Amino acid sequence: MVKFLKSNKAVIVLQGRYAGRKAVIVRSFDDGTRDRPYGHCLVAGIKKYPRKVIRKDSAKKTAKKSRVKCFVKLVNYQHLMPTRYTLDVDLKDVVTVDALQTKDKKVAACKATKERFEERFKTGKNRKNEELDYMWDSLCSFMVQLEFSLSVGYLTGDPMTMIWFYTVHGFALFV
Repeated sequence: MVKFLKSNKAVIVLQGRYAGRKAVIVRSFDDGTRDRPYGHCLVAGIKKYPRKVIRKDSAKKTAKKSRVKCFVKLVNYQHLMPTRYTLDVDLKDVVTVDALQTKDKKVAACKATKERFEERFKTGKNRKNEELDYMWDSLCSFMVQLEFSLSVGYLTGDPMTMIWFYTVHGFALFV
């Protein structure tokens, strides 16, 4: 079987407190460990996304809107949905498994992750690239755009779009 859940892969957490949040795989454990005998991975994700900045905002307001909150967690493979995107932020030296053992180490790892994510967001490297926009955009707005585009296709009567519209909403109806 091909192992596609590798480091720096962008994923969406499906279960738990951070369900619906985007994360990046830091390290994967395909065969499991003694404590967790199933495939899982160490992820660092975005708890609170940066907000939209407009031109008339002051520098102070722009800095406040550009803040990111992060989380670090071990997650079962069954509770992740992989995406096609990767993120080139190196977190291996900051986020480790033993950083989750105590509260102080976890807080320090979250702060370092936050700094790296904010730096990556503010530099705007590959701003035209959709990978950056995908990672920093909240999943809710992405799903609203998807539903709107699918409902427009449904209204126009395009058969392929009608199939997608029904499958997105849980119907297994093929036209």
